[in-house]
Parts: sequence; structure tokens; C-alpha cells
Amino acid sequence: MKGRVRVIGFDLDDTLWAIAPVIRRANHALFAWIDARYPRITRDHTPDSLHAVCLEYMRGRPDERHDLTALRKAFLGHLGRQAMYAEDFSEQAFEVFYQARNRVEFFPEVEPVLHALARDYTLVALSNGNACIERTGLSRYFRLAVNSAMVGAGKPDPAMFRHALERLGEGPEAMVHVGDHPEHDVLGAQRAAIRSVWLNREGQAWPGHRPRPTAEIRDLTEISPVLAAMGAGKAGPDV
Repeated sequence: MKGRVRVIGFDLDDTLWAIAPVIRRANHALFAWIDARYPRITRDHTPDSLHAVCLEYMRGRPDERHDLTALRKAFLGHLGRQAMYAEDFSEQAFEVFYQARNRVEFFPEVEPVLHALARDYTLVALSNGNACIERTGLSRYFRLAVNSAMVGAGKPDPAMFRHALERLGEGPEAMVHVGDHPEHDVLGAQRAAIRSVWLNREGQAWPGHRPRPTAEIRDLTEISPVLAAMGAGKAGPDV
């Protein structure tokens, strides 16, 4: 599929920032808040062990995984009931977590590249997570943000890509998606007939059983020549 690129989709977690340290800090902030107010919950836990319990709770509810906000609030409510607290503190506790979850540290090239791209392209954020681009400080670069909770399905389901294109009044030939995950980002884009750029910061080998992305880059500073090649019909395999 060839054509001039007008829309660039970006994954968020592990594409524009590293997510592991963010979640670690958010879990510690949440644990401290709960420990100060509802100590029966934390007395047999550390931040890491309570996070492990949360992950197990989420794994048991695969049909709800597309909405991490609702799922985490449900887990917090479950913790309170399990510890015999009458008060529902899930909204307050989630806000503590969410504030920390949105205090992210961008990879060094992210803001300069987004600033430059936003002059010539429509940028959209497409995430299976629940980061808020307004709270992270990136909203000035993006026309639109779509997450899995909004469309009822996470990548690699093509619903998120199609929703964004419909909102923008564009076809798949006008879009390229950039992300770090071979399945969620590359396969998801391919299923929506959108060109894909695999952001491979660690220099990993491509999973051999999957169709390759249209292009591969090591960081976002390499995106401009890739976009130029796509416009000229010279970049990688079609999708």
C-alpha cells in the first residue's frame, strides 16, 4: 500500500517512555497511601507483592483487560472488601496511582521529534494502556488520543486504528503507525491495512513467524527519512 503519509499513530508506553519504572513508582505511591489509611490491606504485603496480586486479579478477567482503569478500580474495591473495610476508597486510591502513572520521563528524542512532526502530520496516540496525554504534557502534539477502553478492544485488534481513521476522515493508506510491540503495534496496524514502523530500541531480532513491518528504527530520530521513503514508495514491504 503506497501513498503520502498524512497521519502518524504513536503507541505510548515503551515507545515514548519506559513504562516499568513509571508503574513501579505508581505502585509504591499507591501502597504508601493505602498503608497510611487501610493497614489491614498492606500488613502482609510489600509494594511488589501487592502488585503481583493485582496482576493475578487482572489475569483472571481477560474480557475486561481492555479497560485498565475500570479493572484497577475494581481490584482496589476488592481489596477493601476482602480486608473488611466498609468504605469504598477505590476512586481516591486510583487517583493516587494515576497521578504517579502519568509522571513519565520521555526518551530524550521524543519531544523534539514530535514537535517537528506535528508541523507536517496529524499525530494520534493509540494505546492499550490508560496514560493521559494531557497529564503527561504531550497533548499539544496530538490531534487525537484513542485507547482500548474507548473502543472496547486492545491492539492488535484493528478497532483502535479504524476508530482513529474514522474520526479523522482518513483512509488507511494515509496512515503509518509507530510502536515498540511486534504484535500489538505491527500486527495491529497490518490488520487495519496500515503501514507500520517497528521501534526497536533494544536491537532485538524480529520474531521470524510474523510478517515484517514496513520499516524498523532504533529511535525516533530515524523516522523522517522513513516517512520520506514511504511517500516516494521506497520503504519496506507493503501491508
